[in-house]
Amino acid sequence: MRGKFDLSAYLVIGPENTDGRPVARVIAEAVQAGFTFVQIRAKYAEAREIIELTRAAADVIAAQGKSDAVALVINDRLDAVLAAREQGIKVDGVHVGQGDIPPDVCRKYLGADAIVGLSARTTDLLDYAAHCDTTCIDYFGAGPLHATPTKPEAGRTATGEIVTRSLDELRDLHRVSPVPVVVGGGVKASDLPALRATGVEGFFVVSAVAEAAHPYVAAEEMVRVWRE
Repeated sequence: MRGKFDLSAYLVIGPENTDGRPVARVIAEAVQAGFTFVQIRAKYAEAREIIELTRAAADVIAAQGKSDAVALVINDRLDAVLAAREQGIKVDGVHVGQGDIPPDVCRKYLGADAIVGLSARTTDLLDYAAHCDTTCIDYFGAGPLHATPTKPEAGRTATGEIVTRSLDELRDLHRVSPVPVVVGGGVKASDLPALRATGVEGFFVVSAVAEAAHPYVAAEEMVRVWRE
């Protein structure tokens, strides 16, 4: 999938985000509605559960004939990615933060064809894009656009203040970034026209779809607004 993935509509999901509904069912609805990228982020799960969540996600994506069109990655857990691949599960790569396993280490173990994403605060990514080697990274995850309860530490400074990202900062990041940029953090459908105008390649969401009363309806609206 490296080099041909589509970041435009990116779902981040784990068991803690679905109000008790099966993760795979929500993923199936989002993919059917047009979501193009899925990240398994199970904060409180052991490796075995993450692997099984990934298997179920890969199966529902395959059932729609979209295994070659919808990318599937695991957040942070390089060990789970490697184990899932060993078991024959189609998982395309890993997404890490700046405090996680370094991207070059992920690339070393996953190989040249895997997807490796990196997220950080937008201001940090501006510095990273300008001064660091990004050859082992395939995309940046930036934000938060708004404060968000699904990741309360996002944008938090040493003093505890939440600093969100302006559209001007995101426009600057898109301009200087050597890799595509996807933006999240409390993103809603009403944010998408202005977000798309910055030039970034996509948006990512958790609760806007995973916790919606009707995930398919919520996902379809976001895809439609982004494309329009």
